[in-house]
Amino acid sequence: MSIGNAEWSRLPADRMSLLTKVARMYHEQHIRQPEIAQRLHISQSRVSRLLKEAVNLGVVRTIVVTPPGVHSQLEDAIRDRYGLADVVVGGDDGGSDGGDLDDNALLATLGSAGAAYLETTLSEKDDIGVSSWSSTLLAVVDAMTPQRTRLARSAVQLLGGVGDPSVQVKATHLTDRLARVTGAQARYFPAPGIVARKSVRDALLEDPYVSEVASAWDALTVALVGIGSLRPSPLLQSSGNAISDKDQDSLRELGAVGDVCLHFFDAGGALVDSELEERVIGISGAQLRAIPRTIGIAGGARKVDAIRAAALGGWIDVLITDVGTAHRLVD
Repeated sequence: MSIGNAEWSRLPADRMSLLTKVARMYHEQHIRQPEIAQRLHISQSRVSRLLKEAVNLGVVRTIVVTPPGVHSQLEDAIRDRYGLADVVVGGDDGGSDGGDLDDNALLATLGSAGAAYLETTLSEKDDIGVSSWSSTLLAVVDAMTPQRTRLARSAVQLLGGVGDPSVQVKATHLTDRLARVTGAQARYFPAPGIVARKSVRDALLEDPYVSEVASAWDALTVALVGIGSLRPSPLLQSSGNAISDKDQDSLRELGAVGDVCLHFFDAGGALVDSELEERVIGISGAQLRAIPRTIGIAGGARKVDAIRAAALGGWIDVLITDVGTAHRLVD
């Protein structure tokens, strides 16, 4: 619709005067529609029509001023480019090179943004699946504040513990902490994340308690996941990285750039046909994709390719990241 003086000049002056008066009374003087109708001796329905016409003609224009530290346009650009349901970008706009935050600052940014998103969007009927421990997800749940009202019904572990057995307890800690801050019932998955052979995986999945927890995956409404890259994080590396150099080389040859819940995908987000896929004990790729809302939380220059691929491949529905990473995703 054309807006401006050319459109206005085609309307009678008295009509333009009336709709401008009504618009000023409503928008500038904050007078309610019934009182405007009474003062001007016209019907309330006519007041409503005049207000709508004032908007259509451009007499009234709405402007949203974005406060500092809010990145709505950047979030919209990523959401639209990758077809995501929602994007949250946290932190200050200190640069667009993707490497402007050190590890501690990055974790603090992602933790704060992730905690705020979960506290705002979770409901008491949600059943949350949470992937194995990562420094990012630990930062998120540690930043959450226990609520007076319950935010979720259950918190279910999606993947066995990854890394040296002495530190696999962190996977349990992550699920336990999430359950406590949301008021949910915790359900742990007592198994390693990766085993030596497919036959071992199949045998473990037949264990009654393991299979009982696994059966809960089909009813999940939300999944909280990290996004991994082939370059192991310092935390995972220091714990005795469960992905061997041989496995990493094989995955790299297949074109893998990252993973969600140890399901590795290429740059376009397609699952790679890896022997490792048969040795992972956790939620399947099909089950993960069937969850209505999968929230991926990740950032930093090391993760950009993996985050892009996860979004392109439909492995996540919601992305929570930092400003530097967000700029790289839209460049």
